[in-house]
Amino acid sequence: MAKYTGPRHKLCRRLGACIWGSPKCPSLRRPFAPGQHGQSMRKKSSVYGAQLLDKQKIRMHYGLLERQMRNTFEKAQRMGGVTGTNLLMLLESRLDCIVYRLGFANTIPAARQLVVHGHIRVDGKKVDKPSFLVKSGMAIAVRDTSRKIPGIVACVENPPSVMPEYLDRAANSFEGKMTATPNAETIPFKADTAGVIGFYSR
Repeated sequence: MAKYTGPRHKLCRRLGACIWGSPKCPSLRRPFAPGQHGQSMRKKSSVYGAQLLDKQKIRMHYGLLERQMRNTFEKAQRMGGVTGTNLLMLLESRLDCIVYRLGFANTIPAARQLVVHGHIRVDGKKVDKPSFLVKSGMAIAVRDTSRKIPGIVACVENPPSVMPEYLDRAANSFEGKMTATPNAETIPFKADTAGVIGFYSR
């Protein structure tokens, strides 16, 4: 499974915003590029640079490689309608993202690991592909034999402060459900998809 394994918060500082949702992210205190001259560097902005930044923020938040991001964008284009809305819906409907939003893991990378290692069930069946698209009405649960793992138990007992409107999970439950299709208004991660569309349309 290909994934980014480099320094995470260094990316946040390079992009100028926290993309992992961590309240302790260094970018909140130092919103400038890392390195000795990071604070004093002044780069000439361009349309391409702004579009690239928007694309990178979304790609890194969901933990995708460039090819995965481009393939998802092309699929969003083929769906018809608003490409930006389709893109966010597809990204937010990925199984690893849903596992994270339901509170079974602290981060999307941690949720991806749970999925790959076979700890997650969708409608009672094992699914170990993080890119699996969850649809409205599907139930997502932690495997029975995995419900005693300390890390999972800790996440379940300390759920996210805000649960997206399209998801439902009872307190201290190891099962959740997607009750609606994610859309731009209900997705917690706010991103500028216009920049992504411009970037891939060049």
